[in-house]
Amino acid sequence: MAATETPVCNFGWKAVDFDLPGVDGKRYNLSSVRGPNGLLVMFICNHCPYVKAVRPRIVRDCRELKSHGIGAIAIMSNDPSEYPEDSFENMVKVAKEFDFPFPYVLDETQEVARAYGAVCTPDFFGFNADLALQYRGRLDASRKEAAPENARRELFEAMVQIAKTGRGPREQIPSIGCSIKWKQR
Repeated sequence: MAATETPVCNFGWKAVDFDLPGVDGKRYNLSSVRGPNGLLVMFICNHCPYVKAVRPRIVRDCRELKSHGIGAIAIMSNDPSEYPEDSFENMVKVAKEFDFPFPYVLDETQEVARAYGAVCTPDFFGFNADLALQYRGRLDASRKEAAPENARRELFEAMVQIAKTGRGPREQIPSIGCSIKWKQR
């Protein structure tokens, strides 16, 4: 399996609930983050060079997805003792710097990531309005510390399609350092 490929998982299963602290001092769960047309769950490493490179794009896309009724949440799920950049204090700084349009929360135990099948971050899970899984993707941390100039927006376009139709694309489409396995409901 190529480094960017993600194993096919149980499409159609419901999003896993959680109760996690946000960098804004609030607590978040599925009911507080889901949108009327769907939900994007992101497991993001602050220390990942590729995530650093595409972070502005993630912010841009999530702002736009909000206008389509797609909610989004970013969950940190790494041990900050190994990665100081993933500490809660650093998350607060990064969230303020980028003015994230989504809750930025912390799962110190990584239990939520395991429940979603995120063996490591950064992973992306897209759910329809019924919170049924429609895609799973993963960024490749081994790529260069720069976003491709003309990278396509398959992750974003897939979520817009989910918002409009309740279903993801029929085919797998390699994205920016990400492979997505698609399956219809």
